[in-house]
Amino acid sequence: MLRRGQRLGKYRIRNRLAQGGFADVYRAHDTVEGVDVALKVPLADQDPQVIEAFRREARMASRLEHPNILPLKNADEANGRFIIAYPLGEGSLADRLDKRLPLPVVLAYGEQLLMALAHAHERKVIHCDVKPDNLIVFDNETRVRLADFGLAKVAASTIAASASGTIGYIAPEQALGRPSARSDVFSAALVIFRLVTGELPEWPYDWPPPGYDRLVRNAPELGEVLQRALRVDTRRRYRDAGQMLAAYRTAQRKILRRRQSKAESLVQRKGGHRDWRSVRLRQLRRMLGQRLTLSHQCGACHQPVDERMRVCPWCGTDPLVAVGDTSFPDRCPRCERGIKLDWSYCAWCYGPKIGPQSGRRYSDRRYAAACSSCGGKLIPFSRYCPWCHVRVRIRWPLVKKARRCTRCEQPVLPNFWAHCPWCGDGLVERGTR
Repeated sequence: MLRRGQRLGKYRIRNRLAQGGFADVYRAHDTVEGVDVALKVPLADQDPQVIEAFRREARMASRLEHPNILPLKNADEANGRFIIAYPLGEGSLADRLDKRLPLPVVLAYGEQLLMALAHAHERKVIHCDVKPDNLIVFDNETRVRLADFGLAKVAASTIAASASGTIGYIAPEQALGRPSARSDVFSAALVIFRLVTGELPEWPYDWPPPGYDRLVRNAPELGEVLQRALRVDTRRRYRDAGQMLAAYRTAQRKILRRRQSKAESLVQRKGGHRDWRSVRLRQLRRMLGQRLTLSHQCGACHQPVDERMRVCPWCGTDPLVAVGDTSFPDRCPRCERGIKLDWSYCAWCYGPKIGPQSGRRYSDRRYAAACSSCGGKLIPFSRYCPWCHVRVRIRWPLVKKARRCTRCEQPVLPNFWAHCPWCGDGLVERGTR
């Protein structure tokens, strides 16, 4: 065990966060960047095969760029030991299993887990150790990131036999040395089932498992999705996380709509009228019309948001985790916001090319301006041109009652919002004009 204050290269050890059979994880201070990190350090005198597994983890993490996959900060040799540095989170999902989490938060965690796995599966990477301990919480408990790709495999026509994984969350065929993307689907379903019900299904995985009554009571729409994902027969399971994600999102949308409808009905029965918050939201929706649809929910405060927003205007969560189906045909692999198939770049985040995925140009009634550089059409509140990648400097219009954020010059509604949804500035602290 490393001592407090001990140096490994540029890192100074603060305390141990977790210990395992092959490595310990420490909170360490990066003396160059001036930030704390999670430092993964293999135990001393490890077998060369174990060290190679850590190198493979670093390579896997570096090739998977996604908001819900823990990004690699650094991998290096220090004082004769191989180390991996990751951003420091707020603990793991395993630390929160004993807490009663709100259902919308649980649903958001499940969606984010499946988005991370779908991204990996699209790149032929199988995680092989999906469990709550490997889901690290960030952004005031609104975002989870999948970590520990040390057991991950690159899928091929034949996958090398391996029984690696964590007992309790391992798929039956993986225990027999035959892991596949369907094994990750099974493990993810176990995690989601436990989050919703507090129970972990066990072998022989007969349906319905213990806790099913709680699932029916809280989220009956998920029953069919989880039942298929937990089939022992892999042929009857979702083929990968992407396919399960599509079914999950349909169920998630139905659950949130049902809960919203139930809440509104309860208010009407108790008081004969809507509470002031409902009245304000109805007023806001009527004012905005189709300019901002507010068809998504913030993963932190559950207030209505538009998927194009970068920051939640209600609670200030940055970046915004918008829960709901996109109105676009696809999603950006980095920020998970909607994109069009003919775009070369994401209009909402900065990064390398993402397309085009089609050779034709598609019309869209939302196009409302043109890029000053290339003349390509732009959707309101685009931050970057999806055709030539230049930064968009347009001061977008919204409604007559909107004011301008003093920082980014974009329209805001300080009578409703506490933060600018485009730059995150506090509307009270810095003001508007």
